[in-house]
Amino acid sequence: MANSRKSRPKSNALLITLLIVVGLILLLLYLKRRDQPVPADLSGFNYYPSLNQGVLVQHQHYSLSYVEEHEQAEWVAYELTKTEALTNTDRTDDFREDPKILTGSASLNDYRRSGYDRGHLAPAGDMGFSQVAMSESFYLSNMSPQDRAFNRGVWKNLEESVRDWAVANGSLYVITGPVFGNDPKKIGENGVSVPTYYYKVLLDYQQPGIKAIGFLLPNEGTSQLPQDFIETIDNIEAYTGLDFFPELPDDLEEELESAVNTRGWY
Repeated sequence: MANSRKSRPKSNALLITLLIVVGLILLLLYLKRRDQPVPADLSGFNYYPSLNQGVLVQHQHYSLSYVEEHEQAEWVAYELTKTEALTNTDRTDDFREDPKILTGSASLNDYRRSGYDRGHLAPAGDMGFSQVAMSESFYLSNMSPQDRAFNRGVWKNLEESVRDWAVANGSLYVITGPVFGNDPKKIGENGVSVPTYYYKVLLDYQQPGIKAIGFLLPNEGTSQLPQDFIETIDNIEAYTGLDFFPELPDDLEEELESAVNTRGWY
């Protein structure tokens, strides 16, 4: 009996030591995990830019901010998935006025003999995954007067790259729009403004490689490549007066928009 009583303090001391060791291990694991950055959950977040001068119009497969003064959108926004980018349907070419623009959108006559293309902001090539999406892309609210060489050259190349990136990354948020000077040229009876520049801003919101990139291109033909017109998103915001991805966490927004980073794009 005496030996049994003497062994109890040793057993208790061993148990206490073991509990202390386990507690220290758990504390170290907690501290290590606490110091790791928490991945941002961006699924389902509102990717629309701010509304500067426009009125929000939502179609089934893209949304836009329509500016009556310029008879076109200040931005068009949509998500493009890998499946959508890989699916094609025939072009409809059914250019027509947008019934959702209560003040009336630009008309076909505005572009006729103007010397400018009816340039898509949300390109038909991105909307080939359904007949409805394709048809919606031909609303004149989604058009902007583009220099023909620009529309069929460097701009087309950039649009094709966007689809390639959507396939490579699984999904992208795409925002596109015009930039006007102080006194833009007007075409047509409705006075459609001719932009001096166009921008395209892309966000890959997939973990672990969240990234963004911006382009700012003059509305003119060029032999240069789209990557020659990469610009920080902050600078595009300064040109347009818009705020892109305002619902991103502030630190992530600052990281993505303040500098040019082509990793994962080129």
